[in-house]
Amino acid sequence: MSSDKILIVEDEKEIAELVRDYLVREGYQVIISPDGEQGLQDYRRHAPDMVILDIMLPRVDGMELCRMIRNESNIPILMLSAKHSEVDKILSLGLGADDYMTKPFSPGELVARIKAQLRRYTLLSTPPGNQGMLKYGELEIDSKGYNVFLAGKKVDLSAKEFEILNLLAANPQQVFTREQIFDRVWGFNEFGDINTVTVHIRKIREKVEPEPARPRFIKTVWGVGYKFDGG
Repeated sequence: MSSDKILIVEDEKEIAELVRDYLVREGYQVIISPDGEQGLQDYRRHAPDMVILDIMLPRVDGMELCRMIRNESNIPILMLSAKHSEVDKILSLGLGADDYMTKPFSPGELVARIKAQLRRYTLLSTPPGNQGMLKYGELEIDSKGYNVFLAGKKVDLSAKEFEILNLLAANPQQVFTREQIFDRVWGFNEFGDINTVTVHIRKIREKVEPEPARPRFIKTVWGVGYKFDGG
């Protein structure tokens, strides 16, 4: 029986209850919020392990709620949308969402993605004992504590942003293609788009690079991919 708690913020009652029923059968605890304002209150009250967010929500929309939650926590966030817009997907991932699905969706696939996100988040939160602190100048990456510091100040990264940074920093000077980063971090090609990697790299640079336009740590190797320069 899983002890993980999942918050579903969805104004369509039938969809919310369908997802809840599937998750309860898998042993998850589930809280349902009908709008964005209530969703924020329930997030702060119940401290869930993962959030499922509809984009089109009354009172506070899903994009804004994603941004607010991400400012407070690194827990996995999966966005749901009735739109098949590439723009919505890029915006959601740029705001810190870890995954994105369009309606109608397969409840079985949704559950599989939820399990994958929670598994990766748990592994990142409790890494093997031989992993520790990576330090490159003023940038420190605490693999055990799942924290990043720049000049002594904590940097808030999403789960996927942390995974990408940790992967690159743990292998300095090794060039990774976008496909390799996607496979290592997301782990299943059929569920995503490698352009997601570009979006996440940009967000990481905005948070850890003194000059994002002239990156010191995450360098672009044109025509190939990215590498971490610890020098």
